Amino acid sequence: MEKIIINIGRQFSSGGRYISKKLCEKFGCKYFDKEILDLAAKESGFSPDVFKKSDEKKSFIHTLFHLHAPMLSDDNFYNNKFSEESLFKFQCDAIRKAASQGSCLFIGRCADYVLRDEPNTVSIFLAADMEDRINRTMERYNMDEESARKTISKKDSTRASYYNYYTGKKWGAAESYDLCINTSIFGLDETAKFIADFIRKR
Repeated sequence: MEKIIINIGRQFSSGGRYISKKLCEKFGCKYFDKEILDLAAKESGFSPDVFKKSDEKKSFIHTLFHLHAPMLSDDNFYNNKFSEESLFKFQCDAIRKAASQGSCLFIGRCADYVLRDEPNTVSIFLAADMEDRINRTMERYNMDEESARKTISKKDSTRASYYNYYTGKKWGAAESYDLCINTSIFGLDETAKFIADFIRKR
């Protein structure tokens, strides 16, 4: 089978991780979610904690100076003109390097935009009914309904701002992806099967 790249955008608690794991099993893809942050840290020389704190966020830099010194290398900080844009570039380089080595699935982090010129690439966006998202959030993070709703709103807003800023596209909009699907319609397992069929046909 030829190398395939799958990019997954997702609303918070829409089942993205579960569906992505299923797709990796079906297509023999290597899974990259937060793993890409460790690769970016390795490539850049910055601490992984820097990338984790900036993960899919804009306007993060002002919080950086509250971090402990070991999180930063002085040489990197001054010589590489440390900025959100430089962190994004390191992350992009890590995504491209991972994609060059074989079939991969990337969750978020603008991978669909970064790899837009790669052959055999498909970009999917996952949404879900709010009730399902709230229930998943309550169960996973052991919080009440109001807290879950606030968490979902904050996470979605942050992801949208990050994606829109770096790609010039609109997060979650149909024209930004090859397929957008509501995971509540079929459920997670059947959604994974539907997407797999779509990928094979495409």
